[in-house]
Amino acid sequence: MLKTVGISKSFSGVPAADDVSLSLQAGERVGVIGPNGAGKSTLLGLLLGTVLPDRGQILLDGDDVTRLSPHQRVSGGIARAAQIPMTFHRLSVSDNVRVPAVHGAGLRGREAVEWVDEVLEMCGLAASAKVAAGQLGLLSRKRLELAKAIATRPKVLLLDEVAAGLTEPEIETIIHMVETLSEGRAIMWVEHIPFALRSVCERLIVMDKGRKILDGPFAHVWDDPVLQEIYMGVPDDNLS
Repeated sequence: MLKTVGISKSFSGVPAADDVSLSLQAGERVGVIGPNGAGKSTLLGLLLGTVLPDRGQILLDGDDVTRLSPHQRVSGGIARAAQIPMTFHRLSVSDNVRVPAVHGAGLRGREAVEWVDEVLEMCGLAASAKVAAGQLGLLSRKRLELAKAIATRPKVLLLDEVAAGLTEPEIETIIHMVETLSEGRAIMWVEHIPFALRSVCERLIVMDKGRKILDGPFAHVWDDPVLQEIYMGVPDDNLS
């Protein structure tokens, strides 16, 4: 579904992504972790097109999208839900979802209306459809951020610390949403909350200093001594 081949990016001579190759299959849920400065945000930017690589290649369904703009990648099937929800505060929840349905998925008329209603239902926002987005609490705004991404009908859904700032019960809600929304889509979830990834992801990628250090089945990677060394015992504490 999505593949990178040796993508690299440096800022002022410091590598933020260093020869990163990875692949995502349809329906696969992959977690990405790493300490601050590991290159996780740069990796997402490279996949989204907000950052262009110095070298390497990005393929979506076999097509080279390395130099495509962000909006072209959205239309092609890559969407992101951001850590800080980016909403049109004065627009209703429904209209916030309609914008990406029309301009991302290219839907029109009745088809757009029906899809927006379906997305709102999937994301637990149907009862808030007419509410201004600026009036929502944090959990509902996180729901809306996910709904906006899903409205583009993505093949690949990139989650950028969508559980950040939430209480544990609220994180459980987000976990359930991600599980529900993942059918038929490849999901890459960058997160600092290990139990969220453990609940959802079958596979785990570890990054450090711009490089992909580990990549494999979640439990296997989690128990790898290299991961323990990078985090100096933090993972075990968080998983307990």
